[in-house]
Amino acid sequence: MSHPIFSVDSQENIQQKARINLLPCRIHHDGNVNPVETYWSPNGSEDQTKTAYLRGRKLQGKVVKLPEGYYGSVVEKSAPKKPEPSQEEMVEDLEIIEDAEDQLQVGEMQGKATFDEFIVWNHETLANSSEDPYLRGMEEWISFAGQIHSYPPVKASNK
Repeated sequence: MSHPIFSVDSQENIQQKARINLLPCRIHHDGNVNPVETYWSPNGSEDQTKTAYLRGRKLQGKVVKLPEGYYGSVVEKSAPKKPEPSQEEMVEDLEIIEDAEDQLQVGEMQGKATFDEFIVWNHETLANSSEDPYLRGMEEWISFAGQIHSYPPVKASNK
């Protein structure tokens, strides 16, 4: 069976801004926690770093701003659905046999919020891009995206 393909809806109408925190732990809970301040209350400083304690462990946070022209999206996926049959498949006098394994599954990603910065947390020290996979991945991806979407300079011809 093929892997599902997901399409992302337009992000233009999303007004909600999210505060993104990447924590160096797993939390086996995906529901609401009210009030959040009981469990999570980071202290900020002027140099864009933050300090918090989670279950007695000191965490250092680094605010990472996305470059100009970029934004992040918080999305939620819906269940994959089978594509609508094409006109050729709907011809009644032609029998088409299709294998269920070959059906393309298409799902949708619904935008919930956007963000232009996030905080990467690390135990005891600030995260750096040489060790942290999220920072390194973001820097490498933005560099790669810039290269593939740029055009080489046009050389002036001598006539």
